[in-house]
Amino acid sequence: MRKYLLAGIAALILPASAFGRDAEVPATPNGIVDAAPAADWIAIAPRDLLVMDLAPGSSGIARRVVIQLVGATYAQGWVSNIRTLAAQHWYDGLAIVRTQDNYVVQWGDPDGENRQKAKPLPEGLRIMTEGDYAVPAAATDIGKGTRLLADAYASGAGFDRGWPVASDGSSVWPVHCYGSVGVGRNLSPDTGTGGELYAVIGQAPRQLDRNIAVVGRVIEGMEYLSALPRGTGPMGFYATPQERTPIVSARTGEAVTDLARYEYLSTTSASFAAYLDKRANRRDAFYIHPAGGVDVCNVPVPVRRAAQ
Repeated sequence: MRKYLLAGIAALILPASAFGRDAEVPATPNGIVDAAPAADWIAIAPRDLLVMDLAPGSSGIARRVVIQLVGATYAQGWVSNIRTLAAQHWYDGLAIVRTQDNYVVQWGDPDGENRQKAKPLPEGLRIMTEGDYAVPAAATDIGKGTRLLADAYASGAGFDRGWPVASDGSSVWPVHCYGSVGVGRNLSPDTGTGGELYAVIGQAPRQLDRNIAVVGRVIEGMEYLSALPRGTGPMGFYATPQERTPIVSARTGEAVTDLARYEYLSTTSASFAAYLDKRANRRDAFYIHPAGGVDVCNVPVPVRRAAQ
């Protein structure tokens, strides 16, 4: 009897896999991304990266923020200006001037509103109109490879060549998600030059869509922005120069010799379609009720360092 009792106890403590080695384990979004074949990944060209080095923190650790600039079709006038500003080292010596909790981190010229003290902008910067916040739907690939998502701010939302976008049926625009980078501006009709930028560090402020240009997203170093002390002045602006974080340099990727290579998961790939489905319908061990839907900003496009 004792022998059978021990055998029964042993059976109870065997791992579950011993009873069903062939049982299918529900896929997770991260598991799908990890298993995506090399052919499903698209290299990000160095010229499409803005590399911003901040002054080291109190611990002395270097702080590098890598921003992927939005691809062809969207916001290209502003992106062209950003490349010009970076090439002329215009951002060097400027600062992070604002950190508003659950909203944005903003950087640029601290004296930008003072005509006597403002840093002169380079000649030849493009002047964009409010009509440039969106592009004709016919010029995009929205919906290619994946279904459109229901959206509270537009007729639908989806992905276009790696970017989260929304549409009203006739036009398409990039949307404000966590980590999105946009162009600061004054009141309409001003649309900004690219000399003042911000990154979203809170819940997606989608009300800004088509009201400000989205020009990129942070793909590495987000922690150096989101963890900054909140500003002490109105709207999170820093009240004193000592509170600001200096920008040592900002360059496009081809000018940075020690930059890693990056790639993103193609949004027209079968891997991304499966990833999106699992983001909307979690069936792995932790989840009890699959949601059956997902916001476009809750499907972050996977970006990773490429093998060197």
